Amino acid sequence: MTKYRIKRTLTLLLAAIATASAASVDVVEGNPAAAVKVTIYGDLQCNYCQTLRTMLDEKLLPKYGKQVAFIHRDLPLGRHDWARPAAMAARWVYEQNSRLGIVFRRELLDEQEHITAATLKAWVIEFARRNKLNEQEIVAAMTDQRLGAVVDGEIQMATARGVKKIPAVYVAGQAFVETIVYDDVARALDRALNGETRR
Repeated sequence: MTKYRIKRTLTLLLAAIATASAASVDVVEGNPAAAVKVTIYGDLQCNYCQTLRTMLDEKLLPKYGKQVAFIHRDLPLGRHDWARPAAMAARWVYEQNSRLGIVFRRELLDEQEHITAATLKAWVIEFARRNKLNEQEIVAAMTDQRLGAVVDGEIQMATARGVKKIPAVYVAGQAFVETIVYDDVARALDRALNGETRR
């Protein structure tokens, strides 16, 4: 990599971190204080991300949830017409109640095949109603400048890191991209928890 590219990448990464951390709360599952952290880049309109969500709920969190922090980063793809406003609403819900923030992501991913840009607002309002959240505020979150800046900061961070496909899962510097295999991630987590480096 040339000096210019390294400097440009570092500049982008620092700008993204500053933007994302200025007004955001990390979306974390598992143990937020854990030494081992997994970073997950995803898109709420992505079917591979739904598959990863199922793996998290059924395998990774039950086995590793007490020992590992799973940090979610939003990376809505440009071709997905409702992913960015959904990510902004998800951030707002998480800020109101972290447990509901994860439920929002889980349910939205589970129902993504039935959601369109035209029906997202109604889905979000129904979620708010069922969970006793402010319906007007959750709708406003989908166009909120602060939340948009947080999501955009995470997009910049992902770009600076070289993330091009989703989901992308990073465990102790090792990347797992698009089609995530549980056994591979589990091996990387076991090594990280045992203080081993990648072989």
